[in-house]
Amino acid sequence: MEFIDSSTLRDTLNRLGEARKPFLWGISYDMSRGFAVAEPASQSEILWQIGNAGNIDASPGPERAGSTDRDALRVIAPPTRDAYRNMFATISAGLHRGDSFLANLTAPTEVECDLTFREICIRSRAPYRLAIGEEFVCFSPEPFVRIDGRRISTYPMKGTADATLPDARRRLLDDYKELCEHHTIVDLMRNDLNSVATDVKVDRFRYVEEIATANGRILQTSSEISGLLPEEQCRRFGDILLPLLPAGSISGAPKPATVDLIRRAETAPRGWYTGVFGYFDGLRMQTAVMIRCLQRHPSGRIYFHSGGGITVNSRESEEYDELLAKIYLSL
Repeated sequence: MEFIDSSTLRDTLNRLGEARKPFLWGISYDMSRGFAVAEPASQSEILWQIGNAGNIDASPGPERAGSTDRDALRVIAPPTRDAYRNMFATISAGLHRGDSFLANLTAPTEVECDLTFREICIRSRAPYRLAIGEEFVCFSPEPFVRIDGRRISTYPMKGTADATLPDARRRLLDDYKELCEHHTIVDLMRNDLNSVATDVKVDRFRYVEEIATANGRILQTSSEISGLLPEEQCRRFGDILLPLLPAGSISGAPKPATVDLIRRAETAPRGWYTGVFGYFDGLRMQTAVMIRCLQRHPSGRIYFHSGGGITVNSRESEEYDELLAKIYLSL
């Protein structure tokens, strides 16, 4: 696999898009590593699935729902509460100074896994899947941007709850902190789309979806925002998509100041985690945010990155518990 920088990736996405050639692409959170693969369905170096497209069998089968998968992932060394407290304090100070209204704080947890990254990618029930050898695997529920002709749309996901709790849907929708986060991220993504499109509007606000994981069912809230691209620019995907990164749902608002705040707070690089990958089939572009993932360190250790949105209403202990609760396989 040959990785390229963001400038080369931007030119490549523009060229392949205007040629209307199918391709797969991706970029890390810090935009230091990217890739673009033409005619990706015929290659085996990268496993991937976006909706019904990909080189993985997307149909359900008994081999993808083994009862032992629930225990396939084991936490070895999560960030300590003291370490998380220090990161949280940096974010909280920035929030109270007014540097940010919402900041996504993440951390890696060392884990052990009985499955290879390839096996996880194949077995996962997540709609967006990507495995780069045994370096990285993502099984994400979160779409980013879709482009169909002139129409561009995005689907920020913010807000999670245990679906098995009594009256879980109402409790999630009535949660004040989650509502504040969602308003902020929708406003941010609407502004982001306004930088590349016109007639931007919120089509659906804070709808609830249920997601199955190896640890049970969860509920997540999303919104849909759309706009219209200029006719002469609608397939210059590098010019359209890369300026929107990093995704608002995994950074925060206002974005530049929040990204800098995150850089000062987090103690480990995110790598591919919270980057973006996508597929163009010759007509439509679909992309996803790379959350819910495992990443192999050069030492050979495996880390599960997770996190959540922090506001002035956040409580450190609850956010730490949420970070740990999000460590699961979607199998």
